[in-house]
Amino acid sequence: MRAVVQRVSEASVRTNGPELGRIGTGFLVLLGVANHDTELDARFLADRIIGLRVFADSAGKMNLDLQKANGALLVVSQFTLLADTSSGRRPSFTQAAEPEKARELYQQFISICREAGVKVEQGEFSASMQVSLINEGPVTIIIDSRSKM
Repeated sequence: MRAVVQRVSEASVRTNGPELGRIGTGFLVLLGVANHDTELDARFLADRIIGLRVFADSAGKMNLDLQKANGALLVVSQFTLLADTSSGRRPSFTQAAEPEKARELYQQFISICREAGVKVEQGEFSASMQVSLINEGPVTIIIDSRSKM
């Protein structure tokens, strides 16, 4: 699994009409599921993201994690994070999981985060969405579960 994690002061996601989710302080998580991923990958990413110490403490240093900053998550599925651009101009998405598997692991990731006590909003799986955010810092971090070794 691969995640692009952006520290935000606010973020929202909508389809061509209704707003699906909105958060204030927290992380916008763009989440891509690879065809070899399992629940262990979802648990690894959830733990890493929830534990990221990138929110300012009283001294202004990036020292607080999501929960200590009273933050929330906005999780949006994004299979394009698994794009292979090594040849040609058109990306290949063969590394991305099939939709059924990706949906299951996307939902497991969200459940794991909620079980940890984090407020989670989400986009609509496999829908065309519009994401709005104010990236605070800016702070943007890429986490890949393959790096856990």
